[in-house]
Amino acid sequence: MKSADRRQGTAIELIRVPSSALTAAPALGRGLICLLAIACAVAVGNVYLAQAVTPLVASGLHVAAASAALVVTATQFGYTAGIFLLVPLSDRIAHRRLIVTLLALTGLGLLAAAAAPALPALIGATAFVGVTTVVAPVIGPMAAGLTAPERRGVVSGTLLSGSLGGMLMSRVLGGVIAEHFGWRAPYLATAAVTLVLAVILARTLPGTSPSSARPYPALLAETVRLLRTQPDLRRSTYYQAMVFAGFSAVWTQVAFLLTGPRYHMSTTAVGMLALVNAATMVCTPAAGRLVDRHGPDVINLVCLPAVIAAAALLALGSRGGTVGITCLLAGTLLLDVAMQSGMVANQVRIYAMGTETAGRVKTAYMTGAYLAGGMGSWLGTRAYALFGWTGVCALVALLAGLALARHLTPARTARARHAEALAPKAVTPR
Repeated sequence: MKSADRRQGTAIELIRVPSSALTAAPALGRGLICLLAIACAVAVGNVYLAQAVTPLVASGLHVAAASAALVVTATQFGYTAGIFLLVPLSDRIAHRRLIVTLLALTGLGLLAAAAAPALPALIGATAFVGVTTVVAPVIGPMAAGLTAPERRGVVSGTLLSGSLGGMLMSRVLGGVIAEHFGWRAPYLATAAVTLVLAVILARTLPGTSPSSARPYPALLAETVRLLRTQPDLRRSTYYQAMVFAGFSAVWTQVAFLLTGPRYHMSTTAVGMLALVNAATMVCTPAAGRLVDRHGPDVINLVCLPAVIAAAALLALGSRGGTVGITCLLAGTLLLDVAMQSGMVANQVRIYAMGTETAGRVKTAYMTGAYLAGGMGSWLGTRAYALFGWTGVCALVALLAGLALARHLTPARTARARHAEALAPKAVTPR
């Protein structure tokens, strides 16, 4: 009861959003929503671009494959830092100014990556890109505030589809462009798109007012406090962190498997493998409906074993040939669907904590997930170097198994938690 009272009292005090903060701006039209979805796609795609081109980076800069994989890890760690350090500024700075500034900085970082003379410079540039390309988490709350409550689900789904599309298409186009024009070309192309997008959004985004005047350190402290005091937030972050670490390990190393002696494929093939997983965009809305019907715990109970099954399928990919590539296709598809569906369940659980803390809760959740993603890329590189592709798949199964073990041994059953949530809460005197 004290926890519930604290949630509804202290949290509201700390992050009260003025009713005029966003509603004074014009509502979003269909064209602007599509433009924002494209912005999410471009920004998220910048995080995953390196996954398809690292083999060409290794050969172009004459470094080992494990060293080239650090480009992926640096981008993900940078993105984690950006989520934690910059996304809270969306409560302090007008959205248009913040979004345009971040896109402009990202474009400059991509140009620096394209011009990098050696691996250390490339790692530094891509880490900077990761920090600044956090536009999608800023656009989401802004769009929700500019949309009528009955349309927020549709708008959120559109933006999520844009983010997923960017994740997939960056691998596809990155691999194809790099194969024909070298590894620097994808960075040049995305830099141009990002900078053009910054100009367009500077002219089209509606004006909004900051929702908080609280000091920046206080905003950061609130994120940490929520993660420390909210069990459901910690649990959801843990599930997503374990699965996303495995997901990152797979997609960091599969490029080396396909371009290596087992398959002798090009980086274009890596992009085509990602394109197959576009089916994930169809499955995500269905997962949302299932979460609404059965609750997030049930969906997690399905998704976590599915990740373990995906790891088993992916392990068969080391056999090569038709059987191997078929297992890679099926395994990556199952892994993507399970990861995204589990993310829907986790987000439904944390958003149930209340709209007053939604921004800080999302920041804490995404920071934990992407921090684990960076660690997963690093661990996947080590596993591949020591044990080959089978070691990467074993890592995925181990991480998902840890999450499943936590899910199967809660202090209270899901039914008991649900009954407590529905029970009337007594207000504790202060």
